[in-house]
Amino acid sequence: MNYVFTGPESSGKTTLAKLLTEKRGGVYIPEFAREYLADLGREYTQNDLLEIAKGQYKLQQEAKKQSDKVICFDTDLLTIKIWSEVKYGNCDEWILDRLYSNQDAFYILCKPDFPWEYDELRENPNDRNELFELYKNELEALNFPYVISTGTLEERIEALTRRRTL
Repeated sequence: MNYVFTGPESSGKTTLAKLLTEKRGGVYIPEFAREYLADLGREYTQNDLLEIAKGQYKLQQEAKKQSDKVICFDTDLLTIKIWSEVKYGNCDEWILDRLYSNQDAFYILCKPDFPWEYDELRENPNDRNELFELYKNELEALNFPYVISTGTLEERIEALTRRRTL
């Protein structure tokens, strides 16, 4: 089984994705946006979100072809769709056409129930709970299997392990 970690900024996605990768001896697929934005040298635009989506999609498709291990995706196109709609009011058709590319994965929706941590690439500390609800509503509308991960890191690990998600 493959896993997609999703949710608002600073909600534990990367930490949990890396932990699960280590625990399962799997393959970790990073968030392409971090690399793209770190090298951009200017404010990003909606066009950049499309390029980020294409990069994320390519990483994911390559990983699926090359690995028979568990794959842990530190985000996917769902995140880019939601962010594009929040920031720009719409989403590119290319992204929407590929939104189901990980429908066979199990989604772990990370709740932002601990303090936001500054990161030069993060920009949304104040409405993480509203964004969390958008993620939850999208996962339900798409009928993707998911579980909500909440609490401290230790509580999240324990709950996911108890559910046999990890």
